[in-house]
Amino acid sequence: MVKDNIKRISEEDFKAFDDRKRVKIINSLSGFKSANLIGTINNQGQTNLSVVSSVVHLGASPALIGMVIRPDVSRRDTLNNIRENGEFTINHINEEIVEKAHQTSARYPQDVSEFDACKLTEEIKDNFKSPFVAESKIKFSVKFVREIKIEENGTHFIIGEIKNVYLPESCICDDGHIDIHQAQTVCVSGLDSYSKPKHIGRLSYAKPDKALHWIK
Repeated sequence: MVKDNIKRISEEDFKAFDDRKRVKIINSLSGFKSANLIGTINNQGQTNLSVVSSVVHLGASPALIGMVIRPDVSRRDTLNNIRENGEFTINHINEEIVEKAHQTSARYPQDVSEFDACKLTEEIKDNFKSPFVAESKIKFSVKFVREIKIEENGTHFIIGEIKNVYLPESCICDDGHIDIHQAQTVCVSGLDSYSKPKHIGRLSYAKPDKALHWIK
């Protein structure tokens, strides 16, 4: 086996890179990330859909979720809509809609809905104002809780509380674990590299005095 050469990229190297190259390198370092579509609506009834790779679990009691939205030095319809209506939906991207989902990152005019432009279907559930993506197999509604501006780079961290979850019954294990592989959920690395995760297995709860075992 040939040993690969290790390349060192220094802080000085980062500063010398053009903006696009620097963004791609740094964005890839955090590894595989969740790939979701965020559904929102403004007070005029205009819907919006955007792909986000920064959704993170914050806690189960209460059920909190977080995500990062880029600086609003330019128009940010998702952020503005969340501020207006105090809610949004999170929809897993699956294999069947990867191209359409990625296309939502294009800068469409404010009066054009990404649902229409990218040929995805709006879905309203349980009188929730913000639209879901009908083609998404795992999705949930979120109530806005708080916005934190990250002063170091101008990004916005949005905290929300999960209200209702919708998913195939076959994806729910007896112990509550959600098998997202059955829903063909994909992940993303960097800005544009989508992958289908290969399931290795589930490990038992780790304890210092007990050996681990694989859960069937």
